[in-house]
Amino acid sequence: MSIVITAATGRLGRLVIDELLGRVPADHIVAAVRDPARAADLAERGVTVRAADYDAPGDLKEAFRAGDRVLLISGNEMGKRVAQHTAVVRAAAAAGVAQLAYTGILGGPDAGFALADEHTATERAIKDAGVPYTFLRNGWYSENYTEALAPVLEHGVVLSNTGDGRIASAARADFAAAAAVVLTEEGHVGRAYELSGDVAWSLDEYAAEVGRQAGRPVVHRNLPPAEHRAVLLGAGVPLPVVTAIVGGEEAASRGALAAVSGDLHRLIGRPTTPVADSIAEALRGV
Repeated sequence: MSIVITAATGRLGRLVIDELLGRVPADHIVAAVRDPARAADLAERGVTVRAADYDAPGDLKEAFRAGDRVLLISGNEMGKRVAQHTAVVRAAAAAGVAQLAYTGILGGPDAGFALADEHTATERAIKDAGVPYTFLRNGWYSENYTEALAPVLEHGVVLSNTGDGRIASAARADFAAAAAVVLTEEGHVGRAYELSGDVAWSLDEYAAEVGRQAGRPVVHRNLPPAEHRAVLLGAGVPLPVVTAIVGGEEAASRGALAAVSGDLHRLIGRPTTPVADSIAEALRGV
C-alpha cells in the first residue's frame, strides 16, 4: 500500500509530503505529478514519482494501484476541474484504491457560492463511483491574503468586497497536516470534515494587524463587488482568479467562510496557526 499525493509539486502537495515524511517511510509515498521532472527533489528524498496529468487519462491509469490511499488535491483551472477531477476519480476507482481523500471547500454542498459548485460536483462524482472517501472541506488559507502583502504595504490599503464578513482561516500547513492525518490513521473513511481556523477575523482586523506589525498605517477599504472586480482586472489579475476572489469574498460577506467547527484543530491535535503568525512570516519575506 502506498500513499499517493496528486499535484504533489504544488504548494499544498509539497507540505503534505513533508508531513508524511515525518510519519511513514519515504518509499511508502508517491508523488503523482503532471511533470515528473519538477519532482526530482522529491525523488532524491526517496519518494516514488509517477506521472499523473489531470488532462491525460492514459497517465492516470498508471498513477494508482489497488489498496493505495490517495489524496486528490483540487486543480486550479476553474471551469475545467469537474472533468479533470472526474478523470482522477474514475482511474482511482478502476485501480481499486482503499481511500480517496479530496480537498474540497468549507460548507460542501451547503456552501452556496459559485466557487464551491465544482467541489460539490466532484464530491458527487466520488460518491457515485463508490470509492471509499474522505472529504477535506478546506476553508480559506491565510496565505490567500498574506501572499499579497507587498502591494498592501506599498499603498497602505487592503482591498476587498467582504464588508464586515469574517474569515476563519488557517495556515496552508495546518490543512496539509490534516491531510496527512487522515491518510495515515484509521477511522476517517466515509467522513466529511469542515476544516477552518480556530478564530474568525474581519478584514478590518487583518489590516490593523498588518499595520501594527509593519509599523505603518494600513486600512481596509471595502468595495462593491463590481468595482473590486474592475480593480483586479485593471491590475492584470487573470479573469478566472478575479472571479474566484470576488465570489469568495462575496460569500465571506454573507458569513460563508466564518464557521469554526473545530475539526481542523481536532485532527491535527493542536491549535490552528493564528493569522497574526502568518502575517509575521509573510513580512519576513517582503
